[in-house]
Amino acid sequence: MTYSGSVRSGNSGTAVQPVTDWTPPACWYEPRSAAEFKDYVETMYTETVNAPGQANYAKESVGQFRDIYKDGKYKNYNEDKADEGNWWVAVQNPDRVNDPASWECSDLPFWVANNDDPGVPQAVTPKILAEAAYDAIQLPDTKVTLAPAEITKVNLATWAWLDKAEFKKVSVTASLNADGLNIQATTTAKPISLRLEPGTSDAETIPASGVCTMNADDSVGEPYAKGKSDQTPPCGITYLRSSGGGAYHLKATITWQISWSGTGGAGGDLPDGTFGTTQDIRVQEAQAVNH
Repeated sequence: MTYSGSVRSGNSGTAVQPVTDWTPPACWYEPRSAAEFKDYVETMYTETVNAPGQANYAKESVGQFRDIYKDGKYKNYNEDKADEGNWWVAVQNPDRVNDPASWECSDLPFWVANNDDPGVPQAVTPKILAEAAYDAIQLPDTKVTLAPAEITKVNLATWAWLDKAEFKKVSVTASLNADGLNIQATTTAKPISLRLEPGTSDAETIPASGVCTMNADDSVGEPYAKGKSDQTPPCGITYLRSSGGGAYHLKATITWQISWSGTGGAGGDLPDGTFGTTQDIRVQEAQAVNH
C-alpha cells in the first residue's frame, strides 16, 4: 500500500482522533504474486539463519515456515500456478504495529485462485484502504490567532479566529496495485468547528458552548480590527481571574468531518475526527498592564 496527499511523515505528528470508539483497521490481508512471495520467504529465511547470534529456535521456526511453502503443503511456492492465483498475506497497519489488535490477522499466508473470495473478513477493499488513510492524514496545527495575543486582561473579551487559508480540506489517497488487484481510496477531512477550552474554570467562552462553527468561507470566528473593542466577538474567551505569574493552557480543538471515495464508485462517511493543540495565554489584572 502507498499513500499520497497530506500524509504524516512516518509516525510523527498526532493522528486524527475519532470522536467515537471506532479505530482504523489494525491489520488486513493483501495479495502477493508467487514470485513476490517466494522472494519474501527466501530472503527472510536467509537473513534469519545467517544472522550472527541468532537463537536456534528462531532458525527452526523460520525453517518450518519455509518448508510449508517450498516442499511441504505447497510445492515451490505454487510457481507452476502463478497465472492461476495469488498468495494472500497478513499486513499490519504501520501506525498500529504495537496494538495487540494488529495480530488479529493471524492466518498463515494462503493461496487464493483468481476471482475467488479470500474468505477472510479483513481482505483488503477500497473501504479498508480509506480507513487506513484516516490514520495517515496530516492536519494543520490548530493554533488560533488571539487578540490581544499571548497576554490579555481580566474581563476583557479576547477574540479568537482561524485563517481560512490554513484550515481547508485535506486528503490522503491510499493505493494498492498487486497482482490482480488495483484499488484505491481517497479519504478527505473537512474542518467543521473549533472548540475552545480556556484552561481554567474562571473563564467564559463565546459562544457559551465553547464551540465556534465554520463560516461560509471556511474561516472560524472573525479577526479583530481597530474599533471593535466594544463589540462581542463571535468566537472568543473572557478570563475572569489573573493567571498570576504563570499562564493558562488554552486548548483549541478542530472537529473534522471525514468522508471517502474509492474504486468502483464506493464511498461514504467515516467517524468525525478531532485534532487539537495547546497554547499558553497570560491573563493580567487591568491595572497591572497599565504600569
